[in-house]
Amino acid sequence: MTDTTTFDWRSFLLGWSAEWADSLPADETRGEDDETARRERWLGFPPASEARITAMEERLGRRMPPSYREFLKVSDGWRHAGGFVWLLAGTAGARWHDDASGLADTFEECLDEDAGPRERREASVWRRGLQLDVESDALYVLMDPEDVDDDGEWAVYTWAGWRAAPPRRYGGFLAFMRDMHREFHALRSRPRDGEPPLVNDTTRRLDAQVEAARLEALRGDWERALPALEEATGYGRPRAAGLRDQIRRLLGQTYMVSFDDLVADPRYAAELLPPLVAEQAAHSYRDDSTLRFSLRGASEQLVSLAYATLDRVRAGTYRYAPGGPFGEAVRRARELARWGDTDAAWSTLRDALPLWEPLGPDHLAPLGWVADPLLGPLLTPERGRELLSTPRGGQTGERPETTEGLDPDGLAWLAEPDPGNHRRCYRFVLVEDVEPDELPARLADESGGGADGDGDGSVLSEPMTFWEARHRALEGRTEFSSYDDRALVVVGRAGGRWSFAFDAEPAPFIGERFVSPAAAAGAGTRAVVVWSGLRTGVGEPFFHLSVAEDGAERYAFTYVGGDVRRSGEIPPALDPDRFFGRPEDAAGAERSLLAAITEEFGVRLPRHALVSGRLPTFTTRSWTRPPRDGETYAVIRMRYGSEFSAG
Repeated sequence: MTDTTTFDWRSFLLGWSAEWADSLPADETRGEDDETARRERWLGFPPASEARITAMEERLGRRMPPSYREFLKVSDGWRHAGGFVWLLAGTAGARWHDDASGLADTFEECLDEDAGPRERREASVWRRGLQLDVESDALYVLMDPEDVDDDGEWAVYTWAGWRAAPPRRYGGFLAFMRDMHREFHALRSRPRDGEPPLVNDTTRRLDAQVEAARLEALRGDWERALPALEEATGYGRPRAAGLRDQIRRLLGQTYMVSFDDLVADPRYAAELLPPLVAEQAAHSYRDDSTLRFSLRGASEQLVSLAYATLDRVRAGTYRYAPGGPFGEAVRRARELARWGDTDAAWSTLRDALPLWEPLGPDHLAPLGWVADPLLGPLLTPERGRELLSTPRGGQTGERPETTEGLDPDGLAWLAEPDPGNHRRCYRFVLVEDVEPDELPARLADESGGGADGDGDGSVLSEPMTFWEARHRALEGRTEFSSYDDRALVVVGRAGGRWSFAFDAEPAPFIGERFVSPAAAAGAGTRAVVVWSGLRTGVGEPFFHLSVAEDGAERYAFTYVGGDVRRSGEIPPALDPDRFFGRPEDAAGAERSLLAAITEEFGVRLPRHALVSGRLPTFTTRSWTRPPRDGETYAVIRMRYGSEFSAG
């Protein structure tokens, strides 16, 4: 915090004036006042005496805040405060606004019913604020005598209708003036035709700060680098925003992350275009033409590459494939993530970071992977901080502590409530000594019904989220049957030598017609089938477990509403009598049962991949037998654009 009573206003204002004068084109036509200011290298006016300041305070009926008083002692007013206030009031020009603009009612009418004291105070500043703008581009500058901090500073509010934004608040007059100096730099940072480049002590200091921050970021000290880059970005310094946005993106921030001029540099296209277009793809309401704004200054070839990358990201076919030893690690990580082992995938990427090579001096970290359909879900804010804290790109430093894995051991996590309480019913198949891509041969519906809606269910789809797979499976489907329970499952590895097929949204359980797929899945090995509906809230709670070996069911039990049907010799650790007592206790048995299955078979299911990642899918054969003679069922056939028929 700056002591506003000891701030060196004269040095600050003299430096600002000199920077302004040096930024003007030599042949530009200027008014007499501006020409005098340029020649004298002074944007201000003579200082106000204490008597003049006191007379102003008597006229207004209030003592002025400390920083404004100290400013007036150096300059009684100011020209060109930022880019839109051409004359700022001194002792003679300051006046109570007294809602001269008529804006008080407008702002107060826009308040929500639950608006707090601060919102209401800000809306009414038009009635009591001290107006400092004398000449401006329809921009108001008001100091609020009722919004005062412990040092006696009045908050400053600025607002212009053309900004289409709420008023900006500054903690005091000094903070406002510093921001106007920053605005001057930001507006002059890209010289127009005929304007000299902005080079002065401020730009030299900030450019050196940017370079130091770049090296700090590569050494892993991103927390020190980020505020330095934020400050330089505010002044419009080259490189600063592009460097800052790389850090922000890995922290999980996507709003207004565009990588600035760096994204138009072909050297960085392979790493910066994918995360840029991935954000475009994530918002279907955006017009794709807006992507050109982020690519302003880029060649048509690079723009074409950006749109091609956007198409691949939307189709789920984009692959992050850097070269060198780090690229080899990326390929291993993709394979691990493909089958759900996202913790191992992240460890593989993290451990390979010292091998990563930047594409150019302003490349701070690998970024293209966040748009990869398999690798992107690995990113969390904690992992982003871990990556950023790891020395890389030829720099040395202390490596950070590793973040904890996202996947708990075992199966018991399935009994935990999930956001939205959607996971109340689920089923899965576990198969030992079988790779995930071999599961369709044991379980698939070979008559069709793949994840694309009309493909071969025995063929694994490309990795996708369960909800993407569900949507594709329903596209164009016109017939639904009450006896047909083909499951759309995602597959992956379940720890040890086990693979899994998981259905997060099973059909209703019909016990008398249910056929466990355990025997078919367990040909030549072991297979476990679990179907839990202990927390559905609809119908009677149920739980099924069946275990097969060498193609034959060894034991099974099914609990439904207090009754247990069992077969075979069930191991004591899985005996249903251990878990089910009173029917009202059924929901509490779920965690214990899952923990017992974990212990018995040494299996696990990858929570992060199932909830947030992408996995291959296929459609199983029906989990229910066909209807027998005399049994009824329903078939619904949909004809889009007409009424449905039922049979």
